[in-house]
Amino acid sequence: MGQVLLAAPRGYCAGVERAIITVEEALRRFGSPVYVRKQIVHNTFVVDDLSRRGAIFVDELDEVPDGALVVFSAHGVSPAVKQEAARRGLRTIDATCPLVTKVHKEAVRMAEAGFEIVLIGHAEHEEVEGTLGEAPERIHVMDPASPGEVRTGSRRLSWLSQTTLAVDETLQAVEKLRERHPDLVDPPSDDICYASQNRQEAITSIAPRCELVIVVGSANSSNSQRLVDVALNAGAGAAYLVDRAAHADERWLDGVRTVGVSSGASVPEGLVAELLDWLAARGFADVQPVTVTEETLTFSLPLELRSNRKPG
Repeated sequence: MGQVLLAAPRGYCAGVERAIITVEEALRRFGSPVYVRKQIVHNTFVVDDLSRRGAIFVDELDEVPDGALVVFSAHGVSPAVKQEAARRGLRTIDATCPLVTKVHKEAVRMAEAGFEIVLIGHAEHEEVEGTLGEAPERIHVMDPASPGEVRTGSRRLSWLSQTTLAVDETLQAVEKLRERHPDLVDPPSDDICYASQNRQEAITSIAPRCELVIVVGSANSSNSQRLVDVALNAGAGAAYLVDRAAHADERWLDGVRTVGVSSGASVPEGLVAELLDWLAARGFADVQPVTVTEETLTFSLPLELRSNRKPG
């Protein structure tokens, strides 16, 4: 018989829960269709469920009919997207995570103060695209895995980061950046979100005791991918990312006595329960929760859903 170490915190963070409820409440109050620019959160199960309930996910606003209602995803959008929506008369609800909004505001303040900004993150990620749009002439995107030379026209250099990166990876990138730019200015506060940090700390606490770690999350979820990386760096024998229990492989369990389980910040708890059932059916029914901290943070819904006014 094998054992499961179940990491906590895991699953939905406050920003994800707020974004999903935003779409659900928009559908309830205004009816379908409700358009959503990009995936509201990076989880295929959540997106498929909301699609069945009347949400229509689009890549860009040109796919949204004039005058329709559109929700901006938790990852944030650039000012140019908001301006386009206003120009076309689209009704909008902004479900951007407040912690991402904080980074946007920091980018604006730094740019207005005359800084060049190094944005540590993945260039193709929606969050990075949105932040970059706040000051494209002053922001330089740097991949944390391969920090290269940043060429700027200013000696005043600061940095920001994508909120879902691995903490250690980000700090290493900053250290390398500071070696080349000793006067590098830190942001007012750490940009890595509390949920990413907590989930990384939780998986770090169990990984050394596990021959195998399974993280539930979608392949396009940055914070879920980082949990796999953190588990391996912390000493797990092997670590895999699965969207659903059906994607797990029984061969992973060969010679394994202890399995670690966690999930990304956009994953419903039901998908974790599904994986635990899958493991129990294969002799891993002894589940031991391992909690490193309790999360109590909540975010209010967007203003359009807290008042009687219509989105506009």
